[in-house]
Amino acid sequence: MDLFPAIDLFEGKVVRLHQGRYDAVTVYDRDPVARARSFSGKTPRLHVVDLEGAREGRPVQRELVRAVLEAFGPGAQVGGGVRDRAAFEAYLALGAERVVLGTAAARDTALVRDLASAHPGVVVVAVDAKDGVVATDGWLTSSGVTAIELARAFADRPIAGVLYTDIARDGTGAGPNVEMTARLAREAKVPVIASGGVATLDQLRELARHSGITGAIVGRALYDGSIDLGDAIAACRGA
Repeated sequence: MDLFPAIDLFEGKVVRLHQGRYDAVTVYDRDPVARARSFSGKTPRLHVVDLEGAREGRPVQRELVRAVLEAFGPGAQVGGGVRDRAAFEAYLALGAERVVLGTAAARDTALVRDLASAHPGVVVVAVDAKDGVVATDGWLTSSGVTAIELARAFADRPIAGVLYTDIARDGTGAGPNVEMTARLAREAKVPVIASGGVATLDQLRELARHSGITGAIVGRALYDGSIDLGDAIAACRGA
């Protein structure tokens, strides 16, 4: 299982939202580029989100994203406001290895299926759910579609994976929803990246025990010192 340190960008800083709320922002670093550089060479993956883009429905912090990707190097996935083909291709041009699509996956499934076919191993489908139902528009709108239904819509396409976030746990340190994450991988038959609430090494080890869970995103716990980066990488490998 891969570790994905998270760099969530808001107003030019690295932040975490509490349960996806834009009025509950904690700033962890005022230099996202330096933070990305600190991860480079230590883990092969990085998760970058333009939170302003997610809220606005279009990429907003393009130049900052470019600088973060250049500082980290190959292996980063980027999301936030990717609602059409142009935004998808723009992130690839900035240097993203993978592109995360959430709202578009729920609203224009055909487009995202086409992108996945045209770009094997590049598309990451974000399934952000609250009480099992997918939320869109930066987690502000309920789609009425269940997480499993949405994930299944891409099971026959060469996606890089499904990024599953339990919104109720994100940024809280309460621990990931391991049961639902494993169930999603099992029932939708897609590789799943876990996100939301990872706070301990034991939680990473628990996720790593499930073969369908191929990655875990960790943000707050790395920034507040609850988890050491090297220890987290080892835990993802089952150590």
